[in-house]
Amino acid sequence: MNKPFLRLVAEDIKNRFGNDLPEIAIVFNNKRPITYLKKHLADVYGQAIWSPQFFTIQEFFSLSTSTTEASSLSQFFYLYQLHNELLQREGHEMETLEEFYPIAEIILSDFSQLDYDLVNIDHIYMELYDTTKIDLEFQHFTVEQQHFIRQFWQSFSIAGHTGIQQRFLKLWKRLPLLYKAFKEKLQQEKQSNYPTIYRDLAEGRAENPHVIQGFKQVLFVGFNALNNAEALLFKQWQEAGKALFYFDADAYYLEDKQQEAGLFIRRNIYQTGLINALGESPHILGSRTSDVHLYASTGKVSQTKLLHEILKQTESTDKTSAILLADESLLVPLLQSLPDATPNITTGYPLVQSPLFGILDLWMDVHKDISHLKKDKIPFQAVETFINHPLTKVSRKEKLQLQQYIADKQLYEVGVDDLTIKSSVLPNFFKPITKSDEVIPTLIDLVDRLLASIAEQDRIRQIESNLLVETKKTLYQLKLGFDKIEPLSISFQIGLIKKAIAPVNSAIEGNPLQGLQIMGLLESRCLNFDNVYILGANEGILPKTSNSPTFLPNALRRAYGLPILENQDALSAYLFYRHFQYSDHIHVFYNSIVDENSTGEESRFIKQLEFESKFNFIKKTQQQSIFFPSPPTEVTIEKKGKVWDKMYHTFIERGRRISATALTTYLQSPLQFFLKHVAEIKEPPSISQEFEMNKLGTVIHEVMEKIFLPFKDLNEFIPTQRLKDNLADVDALIVREIGNQYLSEFKDLDDLNSLQRIMHKIASEYVKMYLQYDIENYKAFRIIELENDKDYTLDFPINIQGKVETVNLYGIIDRVDEVITHDDQIKTRIVDYKTGGDSIIFKEIDKVFAANTENKALVQTLFYSYIFEQVTGRTNLEPHLYVARKMREDGTLFSGKFGVMEGEYLIEQKKNFVDFLKATLEEIFNAEIPFRHNPDVHIYDSDPYTLFYRNAVTPQAEGNEIG
Repeated sequence: MNKPFLRLVAEDIKNRFGNDLPEIAIVFNNKRPITYLKKHLADVYGQAIWSPQFFTIQEFFSLSTSTTEASSLSQFFYLYQLHNELLQREGHEMETLEEFYPIAEIILSDFSQLDYDLVNIDHIYMELYDTTKIDLEFQHFTVEQQHFIRQFWQSFSIAGHTGIQQRFLKLWKRLPLLYKAFKEKLQQEKQSNYPTIYRDLAEGRAENPHVIQGFKQVLFVGFNALNNAEALLFKQWQEAGKALFYFDADAYYLEDKQQEAGLFIRRNIYQTGLINALGESPHILGSRTSDVHLYASTGKVSQTKLLHEILKQTESTDKTSAILLADESLLVPLLQSLPDATPNITTGYPLVQSPLFGILDLWMDVHKDISHLKKDKIPFQAVETFINHPLTKVSRKEKLQLQQYIADKQLYEVGVDDLTIKSSVLPNFFKPITKSDEVIPTLIDLVDRLLASIAEQDRIRQIESNLLVETKKTLYQLKLGFDKIEPLSISFQIGLIKKAIAPVNSAIEGNPLQGLQIMGLLESRCLNFDNVYILGANEGILPKTSNSPTFLPNALRRAYGLPILENQDALSAYLFYRHFQYSDHIHVFYNSIVDENSTGEESRFIKQLEFESKFNFIKKTQQQSIFFPSPPTEVTIEKKGKVWDKMYHTFIERGRRISATALTTYLQSPLQFFLKHVAEIKEPPSISQEFEMNKLGTVIHEVMEKIFLPFKDLNEFIPTQRLKDNLADVDALIVREIGNQYLSEFKDLDDLNSLQRIMHKIASEYVKMYLQYDIENYKAFRIIELENDKDYTLDFPINIQGKVETVNLYGIIDRVDEVITHDDQIKTRIVDYKTGGDSIIFKEIDKVFAANTENKALVQTLFYSYIFEQVTGRTNLEPHLYVARKMREDGTLFSGKFGVMEGEYLIEQKKNFVDFLKATLEEIFNAEIPFRHNPDVHIYDSDPYTLFYRNAVTPQAEGNEIG
């Protein structure tokens, strides 16, 4: 690597000043280069010396005043107060903070720029006033600016905006007065801001206008884009023999006027007349032929993953290395992707990318909704986010209780009164704010509680503590401002708080002279590294394609020498090019994927260098390896050891009953049977925002049972026409039953949420359809049994390991009745209600009585029939399936290839079913046949056991553990 820029500066300082350094001041744009220059000075001198004095440019200019710096929030509140005073003088109604806030930032930004560049305030705003009077169509406003204006002045209209034009004209006239009042206010408060300090110093009004006289010589190192105040002062101080300037430039872009990277240094040297203390700029960049590695990654975050692989391959050397973030939003993904052996890192960690902001942002969103929308309920997702956030420290027990409560009631919105979470460090997180002056104190209390809970002092915890302390400072500044004005709405306060804390960040302390350094491009000014890795080098990011909002149109800014977008391009080009001048190994990464946030193209600066320079660009495209998933490892559970002991003890010794559902579960998936009924792994509590058929089925079953219950135990047949009287009660019964399912008391439809209303509508249609079917197809009926009368249990002998054992079968039967058909036949039926996609149709009976049965409903109904007939002694039960979607067309009797299942055919298949039942149960208890999933069974996304089917690998050794 060529000698670093700061090494050259150190050598020149030694040659120029020798050991006469104590009265020398060295000024940089930022603090970071100070440490590096000190190191180079120590190396160059090779002995102990008195150090020169070091300053940032703002620190140096601040020597001209004794005032304190006004915070950005203080300036905002001053501006608001003064603007309303001016409105009152003009006889206009005062604006609320909500109305003024959107333009305040733009006004302050414009004021600052006008101060830095010494623009006459009266002149520029008068010209803006005159321009606006002529420019009736606001042609200098872009579409984006017009949209922005609409946000804070609703009366804006592109078609006709006489009112808004007049309001702008008044604002342009008012702004010079506001500017002067603002400056006077700062003076009264014995405060200032950097733009004011710059202007006062440049125009001779500073408290200490001869700040530079306190030093023998002042060295300004690495400056590039100077504002007019700096340019004026620097020129004066150079002419007075008090200032030297060290410009970091290369002849490649300095001498070529077409090169935007040299724009500002050309201006400094050739227009302002500043002399480079290092003499002529070297010719380095144009003659270099080294390699530049250009990586096209398949995604934004993929750049950090790709860099990780490259860093792992790089051998550890004594070379200096830096990662430069053209896209600074890549910081957190980068920190998560760096190799474990990465040395010290020095950079800032933003609050908005930390877990802390997640919990603060959640609090603000929740309370903004509660206050603004006047809601007493919040979405269950907010509760889930809170209880699962690691910083809230909710106990596992309380978390599960709350999840179960929400799942049981299927609460899509949870009442805030039900949300005092005692185990959390933030127990009152959801407590509503009733008064506007409670917002900031409540949020400060939340921050204090988080601080108190962060007891460990490791690196990450210290960063979190720093972020919380800075956030707390910002909140106190806001509170001081809010206390001086009329009460603000809660929602607006929260919006302002969110904006105010967004810039908060915490430094990650590290050694800036050792290891891998991480910084933004702007922070890399003056610094040079052997190895440079630039991330986010996309067009649209390097350079940026947008500028800060301003009320000063581009033409006016250009006329007064104010920064325009092209200036930003020139600065970005310079920051990028200078690393090609010094670094030995350069790696540049960009996102090649086109999406709403990315052009998918590398920066034009790369293309320019590729076309114009002698660098050898080695282009590499990240190849995503094509993944061919191997067949999932079959999960098998051997029936031995603890598994067999649990099975035998549970089902044989203790006699746990086996239901029809358990039987069909085994037929579909023996593994799921094991998970559910042997290992007893329960489904986790959950809430679905989709319609749930299982709850619909329960509601329908319960309502049907209540309708038929009054007819039970009546000896005589009841005309089916009597059921017409029940049709009017169906809707009310369903409302009450939905309430039972959600552990709530619902009285009418208005108490139901949207999905519950859908459930009510479908249940109502289904129940009425069942009743209407009975009315139309039968003359009379008599109820024998109903679902909730009792469970029917049957001891069933099977052969287990050569020994006859008994298993317990049971069934809950929806309905057993006797009906009189229209041709006066009496039939005894067992009726099962179905709300899903079940069917009475089957193809082959052999495929019904088989693994992965093609008709679970038939198996279950025959199971119920067999148990009922064995327990009661009744025979000739006809199995009927009431499938609401199909019963009008297909009827309710099962039918297959050999006809309808009734009469002799039914008797034959009942016998076949018993044989099938016995064989299946003996297979379940056959120690030689392990539990495994049937690969032919469709796996539904909603199946909570999918993880076991696809990813689990269970050891087959003796004594498998089970839950």
